[in-house]
Amino acid sequence: MVQPRNASTVVLLRPDEQGGFDILLTRRPETMRFLGGYYVFPGGTVHREDYSAAMLRRCRRLTGDEARRILGSGHEPDEAIGHWVAVARELFEEVGILLGVTESGVAFTPIDDETRQRVEVKRQAIVRKELDFAAFLDSENLYCDLAQAVYFDHWVTPDVYSMRFDTRFYAAALPPSQVPLTRSEEVTHSLWIKPGAALARMNRRDFPILPPTTTVLSELARIQTWEQLRERFALD
Repeated sequence: MVQPRNASTVVLLRPDEQGGFDILLTRRPETMRFLGGYYVFPGGTVHREDYSAAMLRRCRRLTGDEARRILGSGHEPDEAIGHWVAVARELFEEVGILLGVTESGVAFTPIDDETRQRVEVKRQAIVRKELDFAAFLDSENLYCDLAQAVYFDHWVTPDVYSMRFDTRFYAAALPPSQVPLTRSEEVTHSLWIKPGAALARMNRRDFPILPPTTTVLSELARIQTWEQLRERFALD
């Protein structure tokens, strides 16, 4: 039996003008070995670099002991922190959204085109493995705001699959003044959609989607308003 890899996935959420909310889904390239062509939430494998000493120095608002308590005792504190870092890193790599704050704790806001272009060039360098996430944050004097990602579920890929993941699910609100990429190196298409609308498309050939994504969507579809959502997930 294949041992599952530790992974993290994040449901990015935003309020709408009617008091409801949308979620972000991304479509994986057909060439990807695992779930190629399927619509999923942003996420991926937890890497050792996600809990390196350099990375831990760039983290805020969650301690290793707190992370270990939330996930359970199966992880060392630093490794537990790495699950949250993987959320932030994958979200940035795949759709360019950064759960970051300045040294004074102010949320990262790309205020001008120059900043956006500079950060995008560095994002691409991270994807090409020419720059690591910690070094990027250091270069911008930013910190990873781990409290923006709220843990809520845990799924393990069934053992019938040749690739398996032990995946932790998180929810995060879209940071102010940030806009996700519609496509990137790991995403052929991204879209904002209501959970119920996504479920209504699940049997269409042009909208392939599988559990646990469908299970999470079903849970979210039962929540009617943004305020109820914020209360359910204790979002900032």
